[in-house]
Amino acid sequence: MKKKILATLLCASLAATLLAGCGGSGNDASSASSDAATTDESKPAEDNTADDADAATEAEEDTTAVATTGGDYKFEIIVKSYQSSYWQAAVTGVNQKAEELGVTVNCTGPNAESDIADQVNMLNNAINNAPTGIGLAACDQEACLDSLQTAMDKGIPVVCFDSGIPSAPEGSVLATIATDNYAAGATAAENLYPALKDKIAAASAPVRIGEVNQEATSESITSRGLGFIDKIIELAKADSKSVAVIGNEYYVNNCSDKGDEASADIIIEVAVPAQTTVELCATEASAILNKADTIGMFGSNQVAAEGILTANENLDVLGTDPETSILAAGFDAGSVIKGAITSGKMFGAVTQSPLAMGQTTVEVLTKIANGESVSDVPTQGYWYDSTNMEDASIAPNLYD
Repeated sequence: MKKKILATLLCASLAATLLAGCGGSGNDASSASSDAATTDESKPAEDNTADDADAATEAEEDTTAVATTGGDYKFEIIVKSYQSSYWQAAVTGVNQKAEELGVTVNCTGPNAESDIADQVNMLNNAINNAPTGIGLAACDQEACLDSLQTAMDKGIPVVCFDSGIPSAPEGSVLATIATDNYAAGATAAENLYPALKDKIAAASAPVRIGEVNQEATSESITSRGLGFIDKIIELAKADSKSVAVIGNEYYVNNCSDKGDEASADIIIEVAVPAQTTVELCATEASAILNKADTIGMFGSNQVAAEGILTANENLDVLGTDPETSILAAGFDAGSVIKGAITSGKMFGAVTQSPLAMGQTTVEVLTKIANGESVSDVPTQGYWYDSTNMEDASIAPNLYD
């Protein structure tokens, strides 16, 4: 969906509120440093469908040729956490684009994505700083609604990135820069299911595919999880196989068809830990990996995927041969996931481009400050495995 909104927010009184940005504050354990390692900006590879490619190209064109007034803008950027290299890459992109455009940015974020109240407090503090605009990667779709209304009442534009907020007060979020997370989750299923298809067809009893989601609150995680589940259901039904979804109530109640466990050929078991840590995701993954009928696993972000790999350290059941091992698909990148794919412990994963997402957030905020029209910017997800990790279209998105 695209929404065209013209925002004119050039108030001279805001100039007095400008503060030092990420590279100069150094005042918060969860603040990002502009000394963070940088990565070359790259264009994402073409999607599998012409329509998606055309949409992405049009959206990218909407964010080009941004002009500034020489550093008169101050943006508050609030990420979900600093516990994974994904967010470090996003902040690096924010810093790179801020330096290029001559604007000031201040980056904050909670220690973990489950620290929802902390993030809301940071958002409220950002609003009180009266910035030119705010970039927000919301941990929870509902927790920020009052704050978004306050920002709108004060004339502060908000741009969401990584995760959208579908129920945001109308007009409070001027653009969303995010991967089509539902489609990205489906991409993982589209690549994992064919590798499991023969084993499913030959099974004389139900088989199990596990899914670990670090939480059930943010749009990005829930959409990926549901995208994976719904695509497995679709592919299985095309093969005349029935599917039942069990486990976490959110995913069971919101999938396309939860089925009947008693008669299902395939059981999708969905686990969500109490907090968003690799260790707790590993505990949930271990319970599924230990079941004799498990043939596949999916971790819907870096933390969840690393949790599956951590669980495997003791179990040693993952691999790339469906006849002798459990096949696991992950999401995002990082050295742990990349190493597991290279060594054959993980079948493959879907990556985003957090660097480009951070860059685009600053571009769009600057366009708003300039009084220009803005649109939602869809970014893409790409499947990678040991056969294509070095491809020019994939490698730039595989952050460490």
